[in-house]
Amino acid sequence: MPAILRIAWKVTFDALWHFSEDDGWAMASHVALSLLLAMFPFLIFGTAMASFLGADQFADTAVHLIFDSWPESIAEPISREVVQVLTIPRGGLLTVSVLAAAYFASNGVEALRVSLNRAYRVAETRAWYRTRLASLGFVIAGVLILAMVSVLLVAVPLAVTYAEKWVPQLSTVLEVVDSWGLAGVILLLVAGLFVSHLWLPAGRRKVMDVVPGILLTLAFWTVGAYGFASYLASFANYVSTYAGLASIMVALVFLYMLGAIFIIGAEFNAAIMKFKVKRLVLSSLRGRRRAGDHDEEARLKAAQ
Repeated sequence: MPAILRIAWKVTFDALWHFSEDDGWAMASHVALSLLLAMFPFLIFGTAMASFLGADQFADTAVHLIFDSWPESIAEPISREVVQVLTIPRGGLLTVSVLAAAYFASNGVEALRVSLNRAYRVAETRAWYRTRLASLGFVIAGVLILAMVSVLLVAVPLAVTYAEKWVPQLSTVLEVVDSWGLAGVILLLVAGLFVSHLWLPAGRRKVMDVVPGILLTLAFWTVGAYGFASYLASFANYVSTYAGLASIMVALVFLYMLGAIFIIGAEFNAAIMKFKVKRLVLSSLRGRRRAGDHDEEARLKAAQ
């Protein structure tokens, strides 16, 4: 067997073995349920905060960014319910319900952190309040990013109109920004994956340490999403099984699949890093052995 295939086999076996040993399937269900439960509180808190900041298009932007990368058959029922929830008038930013929504939204981040700690085989050394505050920080940062994007969605079309009249040279660039579409969703998704792998779990990792797992995650997410959408269109009949809960069950199963792939991507990163460390240790031991043999030969020659 060629060396590259032997290495790939060892890494794959180690990643999948540890995924099973680390209760990966249970953690994937934990991530799926936590994200589904965190989705509405996050959007409620985000809408309240964005209206406070003057980003009135936050709801449309959030629905666009979150659900455009989902298959339409899965995203359409959930996004419709999300829009209905976000159009309900609420109080100010610091009301108890909105603060509670921020706290519950951070539970989704906490689920990702715990699953990544297991996947990267590290123990959490930070105090619980520090990790919770960090999770709240990620929630607020996500809201601010979506708020800025929603402002751009309003500002850029106006800039295109004025640019065509006053600065024609900039109109082409602004039109590209205005038609960002799916490319912007993918960019934010990749950025979110890098942030999750680098800063959520305990310990430190380099950017190149997490790239293989992120690429694997994106590839399998794409295949899994289209495969699951085809399955729903051709075979599944969740409505007859779950009645009014069909859309929630479909979303939950879909998030379960995404969560399992996300954790397996981290497991692959951990397996690759483990293999690199093992190779460094073995090469170091071989170097010392060769140095020892060389010294022994030198001593024998000197004795002669």
